Amino acid sequence: MNSSEIVVGLDIGTTKIACLVGRKTENNKIEILGIGKSESIGVTRGVVSNIEKTVQSIRAAVEDAERESGVNIRLVNVGIAGQHIKSLQHRGMRTRRNVEEEISQLDIDALVEDMHKLVMLPGEEIIHALPQEYTVDSETGIKDPIGMCGSRLEANFHIITGQITAIKNIYKCVTKAGLTVDALTLEPLGSAAAVLSEEEKEAGVVLVDIGGGTTDVAIFQDGIIRHTAVIPFGGNIITEDIKQGCTIMRNQAELLKVKFGSALATENKDTEIVCIPGLKGREAKEISLKNLASIIQARMDEIIEHVYYEIRNSGYEKKLIGGIVLTGGGSQLKHMKQLVEYITGMDCRIGYPNEHVVKAKNENMLIPAMSTGVGLVIYGLEKFSVNTSVENQPITTPATSAEKKATTPLKDTKREVKESFSFLNSIKQFFDAEEE
Repeated sequence: MNSSEIVVGLDIGTTKIACLVGRKTENNKIEILGIGKSESIGVTRGVVSNIEKTVQSIRAAVEDAERESGVNIRLVNVGIAGQHIKSLQHRGMRTRRNVEEEISQLDIDALVEDMHKLVMLPGEEIIHALPQEYTVDSETGIKDPIGMCGSRLEANFHIITGQITAIKNIYKCVTKAGLTVDALTLEPLGSAAAVLSEEEKEAGVVLVDIGGGTTDVAIFQDGIIRHTAVIPFGGNIITEDIKQGCTIMRNQAELLKVKFGSALATENKDTEIVCIPGLKGREAKEISLKNLASIIQARMDEIIEHVYYEIRNSGYEKKLIGGIVLTGGGSQLKHMKQLVEYITGMDCRIGYPNEHVVKAKNENMLIPAMSTGVGLVIYGLEKFSVNTSVENQPITTPATSAEKKATTPLKDTKREVKESFSFLNSIKQFFDAEEE
């Protein structure tokens, strides 16, 4: 196994932390070598709220993934989400000195680097500067200007920003877990890479990833990212509604939602009842499945209305031939597809993270809840060219977690990465300096 091909995606979610190990096959498909999963305790609505608990959960997920894949994990692609994520449109321009020379990747990289120098609001920094259409001199609507000649290169950019403190906390958790962050990726972009086809992106499609703490939205049209948003509601708030509405324990509410929950109250009969065991010495409680579905539908209506507002706000509502693709744990509720189609009037399907995956050791784990993790692996393989001495190495001899850390201390895992993300580099240097 060639270690340079191995990429690890780390999805730090509100309900779970997932670690996926993958590599590219000869046919340019993705092979998932191992999956690790642990309960997320220290994350609230996509943002780290307890460093130590999050570190413990990351370590548990990484150890599971190492055991299943046979790979020593040191370098990870991490996802970021949360209510603090914002997006905006901006136009960049660069004048080229030598008109005779063809436009190269270096020109595009320089244009992207200029975008990262934009002054943001206090406490905010740019995570991604994604070029959309390019303009070379007076020629507009160019998707790939490489190889063309021209004196002025312009581009429309979709810029995604996040809070500095939230980003630093993610870096701190990953670093304390004995890992190095290769790249930080917006989670909806990762999910989109896992569940959307190129045809859907070209036709126009909305990806809706319903997670535990947040609902992520990404809109594509003409193969280009057009709009992103993070809505601060997810599956956990539905569980809280069930807990309060039915006056039961939270773990019972979660089990009820997963096993008997439905997003459409009309699909349940009044006679369908489930019995919940009472607390010590108390009688069991009977709950109508129709009432349960009514509680779920009320909250799902609100979440989908927020999503529909983002679709209308993007200006692409009438251009999305591919409709809506639902993914994430919340998409696994019964009758979600029908409810989304009823509220938005758009076609809808459930997205599974197998669009680009050729095989996995545990096929049962490739469920919509794993879309972000799979997407981070795909995004890492496609978008980031890394030259590094810190690699995810195949395990050659059995070793305990403590032994691995003793043989590969974090301070020896410095590397050089050709990136244009000046802000992310500064954070890496900050943590390196702390350790020294």
